[in-house]
Amino acid sequence: MRFEAITWERLTDALAAHVEALEPADGSPWLKIAVDGAPAARPGGLAEPLAEALRLRGRAVLPVATAGFLRPASLRYEYGKRDPDSYYGSWFDTGALWREVFGPLEPGGSGRVLPDLWDPATDRATRSPYTHLPEGGVLILHGPLLLGHWFPFDLAVHLRLSPGALRRRTADAEHWTLPAFERYEDEVAPADNADAVVRADDPHHPAWTGLR
Repeated sequence: MRFEAITWERLTDALAAHVEALEPADGSPWLKIAVDGAPAARPGGLAEPLAEALRLRGRAVLPVATAGFLRPASLRYEYGKRDPDSYYGSWFDTGALWREVFGPLEPGGSGRVLPDLWDPATDRATRSPYTHLPEGGVLILHGPLLLGHWFPFDLAVHLRLSPGALRRRTADAEHWTLPAFERYEDEVAPADNADAVVRADDPHHPAWTGLR
């Protein structure tokens, strides 16, 4: 895999220009974009500027963080608070993402998307109101472990960290999650399945594959 040095600003502009030319693969009027990466790679740090770049181009954009779709603590911690297999397969409510985010954006959908569902700090529902994404709008879902669920992404960007960089940039208290990302690499191979891969080992000097 060949990488080319790029700045975050140029990367954002290149992605926004590409999204402008995309048509939804499922025939709906909404584009669905993934910014996939471990928390240490800060996927929200790319998703938010991309959203702003698309707004400046006249598109309605809804960024959604998977951190707002965690399952209740009773389910996340069923096998303990530091179980990497649970983090990999049980922490994020993929069913709710299908129902509340992707379902309304299917062909014939209402466009009424729930931006978040659960607050892990209070362990209660957020009770956020639904957001209407107009036709021609763009959903940007960002967070870890996004690929491999058959989510209908029109563009998937993976922020890649080498194992060493992932360990260095992950807080010591979160090192128990590292086996989950090793499993993700083995089972899903996100760098092979994404449309673009960004090497983010050095947060000040990214490099990318270009769009494939």
